[in-house]
Amino acid sequence: MSDMTQTEAGTGKRVSEARGRLLRTAGQLFYAEGIHTVGVDRLVAEAKVTNATFYRHFRSKEDLAVAYIGSVDQAIRTQIGALMAADAPTDGILRGIGASLVEQIRSPGYRGCAFLNAAAEFPAPDHPVHRAVVQHREWFLQTITGLFAEITDASADYAGRHFVMLRDGAMSAGYLGDPVLAGETLLRGIEGLLRVHAARGLDEGAAPAPDAQAPSVATTAPDIECSPPSA
Repeated sequence: MSDMTQTEAGTGKRVSEARGRLLRTAGQLFYAEGIHTVGVDRLVAEAKVTNATFYRHFRSKEDLAVAYIGSVDQAIRTQIGALMAADAPTDGILRGIGASLVEQIRSPGYRGCAFLNAAAEFPAPDHPVHRAVVQHREWFLQTITGLFAEITDASADYAGRHFVMLRDGAMSAGYLGDPVLAGETLLRGIEGLLRVHAARGLDEGAAPAPDAQAPSVATTAPDIECSPPSA
């Protein structure tokens, strides 16, 4: 079996052909069927490598799962980096990220966010797969928040969190419901968020109106649970 080296996309690192094939195979199977569902024997068979080759490159299936999450993370970093390097206006970059998400949501074989799916399979916060997911999300939030801050520093943290929540909701709705409607709702949400955020920049430093009222406290509906009842 050939073990020639090649360059890993998006990283510039030299990796063996066998490792790259294992990672591509894992990416397809883990995303389509779930990490826990796919065993090492199947990965080895479909990647056309030996068990010895597998364990030469990855200590365990979980080690491969971390590498899989890392490869998805790197692809997104590369994509956003290309948008940012294109000398587009900041709001255009944010719209471009939204358009890319819509394209993904509407693509054949889409089954939700790879990161949220992996976190659901590995809920323990100290698990390496879970940590890899959290690291990606922290980077994504910081990147989005930084873009909003380029428009105006006013409430950039809020806008960044809002964008990420729009993204999470759209990716889940696109898998469980109508992907076309989910994409349209995401783009409209981003447009509204950009409009409100830009207005905050224009209003920054303006004194509040004398009769401005404090925001009212939301009324909560009791006994609505979205998680299993406690034992």
